[in-house]
Amino acid sequence: MAENYTDPSGNTAQFRAFVDSPEPAASAPAPSRLPLIAGVAVAAVVVVALVAWIALG
Repeated sequence: MAENYTDPSGNTAQFRAFVDSPEPAASAPAPSRLPLIAGVAVAAVVVVALVAWIALG
């Protein structure tokens, strides 16, 4: 840890600047899970079709 670290709660002005600063993680939207779900569904259909083809063949 750096030796010149100053606690943001050290005085009122620093604390208010710390509280009012936006969080970088909160502004990023979550990625869509639709492609993952569609890929798993297609893979499941292919596996079921392959098993049925082998069982009936």
